[in-house]
Amino acid sequence: MTPTGPEITHLAIPLGVKAAQAGHSVLFDSATNWVRRLAAAHESGTPPQELKRLRRYRLLILDELGYLPFDPDSANLFFQLISARYEQRALILASNLPFARWGEALSDDVVAAATIDRIVHHADVIALDGKSFRTRNINQNR
Repeated sequence: MTPTGPEITHLAIPLGVKAAQAGHSVLFDSATNWVRRLAAAHESGTPPQELKRLRRYRLLILDELGYLPFDPDSANLFFQLISARYEQRALILASNLPFARWGEALSDDVVAAATIDRIVHHADVIALDGKSFRTRNINQNR
């Protein structure tokens, strides 16, 4: 894993708030929790209904992709979420991993490539570099 850097979450949340203030429906959660939701729907036999429900939201914010690697089943569920929203609805996706390392996070280079392909097709990719907001002033606070 790469070390933490600027907290993309600190940008994603205000964008989500602005979208909500503009009247758009928004949901925010970690990538791991999104997969948990889809896994629960899969176990109850309702993944199409859950994906349809999530498609109703104009914006989903998926935080922390890559902090915890997905097993192959979870990676497939994550791909289904991305694929279901492809060219339909907006995503903000926060990850500390460069695309070249998504195969590690998604347990499969092919699934990672297909996921990335759908994400970047109409995306504005913003790469942030710098010190972590949380640790930037650590020596000054001691």
